[in-house]
Amino acid sequence: MTERGQRMLKKEENELLTRVGPGTPGGEMLRRYWQPAALSVELPPGGPPVPLRLLGEGLVMFRDQEGRLGLLGLHCSHRGADLSYGRLEDGGIRCLYHGWLYDVEGRCLEQPGEPAGSTFHDRIRHPAYRCHEVAGVIFTYMGPGEPPLFPNYELFRVPDDNRWVHKQYHECSYLQGNEGNIDSIHVRFLHRYLPGSRFRRSRELDGEGRPARPFDESLPSSASRCEETHFGVRIYSLHDTHAATYMRTTNFVIPLTCAVPGGPAPPGDGYLMNWHVPIDDTHHWRFSMAFKRSGPLDPNYAQARASVTDETFRSPRNKANRYLQDREEQKHDTYAGMGPIFVVQDAFATETAGEIQDRSREHLAASDAGLAAARRMMLRAIKDVQEDRDPPHVIRRPEDQDRLLEISVTSEQVPVGTTWEQYRVQRGVTFGAIGIED
Repeated sequence: MTERGQRMLKKEENELLTRVGPGTPGGEMLRRYWQPAALSVELPPGGPPVPLRLLGEGLVMFRDQEGRLGLLGLHCSHRGADLSYGRLEDGGIRCLYHGWLYDVEGRCLEQPGEPAGSTFHDRIRHPAYRCHEVAGVIFTYMGPGEPPLFPNYELFRVPDDNRWVHKQYHECSYLQGNEGNIDSIHVRFLHRYLPGSRFRRSRELDGEGRPARPFDESLPSSASRCEETHFGVRIYSLHDTHAATYMRTTNFVIPLTCAVPGGPAPPGDGYLMNWHVPIDDTHHWRFSMAFKRSGPLDPNYAQARASVTDETFRSPRNKANRYLQDREEQKHDTYAGMGPIFVVQDAFATETAGEIQDRSREHLAASDAGLAAARRMMLRAIKDVQEDRDPPHVIRRPEDQDRLLEISVTSEQVPVGTTWEQYRVQRGVTFGAIGIED
C-alpha cells in the first residue's frame, strides 16, 4: 500500500495482466474484444498474404480473389508449412507444400494428394478469425462464440477525410504502453519544451504532427480524480501553474485503449485513440487513430506523422541507439533531448522499464489513481471471463452503441478554483457508475 491507499500489483497479478498467449487468463480476456490487426494499406487488393503475430499466435492475413479478408493460423494444418508463402487462387490461399486450399473461414476446400472422392478435407477446421475493416484499419475477433458488436466509436462516424490512422512497433509489454497513455501527469514533464527552444520558434512538428507548442515553463502542481464508467475509467487531471489552471479529461477504454487529447484537431474538435495490441508478451503495436469533427484534415498531417517511422512502422530512434538522445538539445530545447517527437519520448519511458515491468517494485502516488483503477478493472474482467461472463465494454445490444459518445476528452484552461465536480457539470459529462477516490 502507498500512504494514499493504492495497492501495488502482486507478482501473480502482474503475470495475469501481461501474459497474453492462448489459454492464459489475460489472453483469454483480451480475446473477448475486437482488436486492430493491421492497417488496410498493408493489404492492398491483389497484394500478397501478410504474416503477422497477435496475442502470441502466428497468423496470416490475406484477401481472396473476391476481396474477402481472411485471418488464418500461419502454419498449414497438414504438415505445418508457412501459409504466408502460399498462392491466392481458387477462392482461398493454397499451401505451396502439398496444395491444400483454405478459404477465409478456415475450411479446407481441396487436398490434391488425397484419393478421389475423399471427404477428409471436410473434417479439417483450420484456425480462422473474423475480420472487420473500417476507417483504414482491419480489426479481428479472436475469441470463442459469436463476436460482440463492433464498437462504433465517434472516430468511426466521421468522413474518411476527417480521420488519420497509423501504427508503431514497441519493444515492451502492451500494458506498459497503455499505462503510459493513462498517465496524464507525465505530459507536463517528459514532453516539455524549454524556454527559448528552437522547436518553439520554428514550424517544426511536435509529436502529434502539429507545429510545436510550448507547455508552461513553470512546473505545475497537479491533482487527479477518476471514476469508473461502462467503457472503462475516466480521469480528470487538474494542473495549476503560476499563470493559469488547466483541466484535462482522458479515458482508459478497457481492455487496451486510451482516448486522450491530441491528433490534428484543435482542442475540443476531436481526439486521439491509441490501441496497444500485444504481438506477444514482450512486444506490441500501438495503433493510433485521430479525428477532427469539423472538417477534413490537413493532408500534410498524415505525411508528417508517417515520417516518424520507417516502412516497417519502426522508429529510427529506438532502445538500441538510446533513442538518439542529444544532451545539447536537452540543455536548450527539449526536456528529454529526443527530438520533438512524443511517441519516441513515450517509447523511452515504457520500453526502458523492461520487457515486462516488475510492478511489485513500484511506489504508486496520488497521481496514479486512474492507473490503479484501470488495473483493478482489468483483473475483474479476467475473473468475469473465467466465470463465463462477458467482461465490461463487450457490446451486445445495438442501443448501447450511442453510449460510446459519452467518452469525453478535453484539455482547456478553466477558472482558478474549478473543481472536477463543477467541471463535469459544466461540460455535461455523463456521470460514471462508480466514483473512485484519488
